[in-house]
Amino acid sequence: MESAIENAGLYPPATDQFGDILGSLKNKFRVEQTGHIDFHLEQFSIFKDYLDISVKQSYAIKNKNNDSYVLFTECQPKHISHHGKAATGTQYQTWALAYLKHDFGRVLIRRETLVDKIIELIHPVELDFAEDKAFSDTFYMLVSDRQKAIAGADRNFRNVVMDIRLDDFVIEIVEHTLIIGNHHAISVEKALHLAEFVSRLCTTCD
Repeated sequence: MESAIENAGLYPPATDQFGDILGSLKNKFRVEQTGHIDFHLEQFSIFKDYLDISVKQSYAIKNKNNDSYVLFTECQPKHISHHGKAATGTQYQTWALAYLKHDFGRVLIRRETLVDKIIELIHPVELDFAEDKAFSDTFYMLVSDRQKAIAGADRNFRNVVMDIRLDDFVIEIVEHTLIIGNHHAISVEKALHLAEFVSRLCTTCD
């Protein structure tokens, strides 16, 4: 029972799991532990259902032009629905963050669902790229400023997003700051995928 709860991300992961993740990151990237950095996670809507979110550990992925980051966060949700009862608990999650050259405004990107496609037929709300049907058919992209988003999400940016190897993820961009991840428990595989994405983004989209 205890291991199942830990796997659900409700309790602190074992110290050796952090060691495994860090070791795997160092095998593939130039990694440095950061000092105290305020990443201003409160600005992202993906954390709106949490009472508090804090960065427990963060690592810089050293890229050619600028650093990207892998964050291990401690999140306290407002409630966890379990048989209709409200409860509190702590969740530990992995996210990756990058600072972008272009101001995107506010953007949300995730894989498009059948429901999204049906809604789009009735009430178009997302940004589609006529010249990139593959991207528009794969991803649901909501934007606050179409011109900023179009300028920022150029072919290089879209190609990097297309190559993401995680099925369940969300990207949120607030002006120049991008975060990617999901609310699932931490794992070596997820940390590597997220680090690969932000590292490639910083290298390709300079």
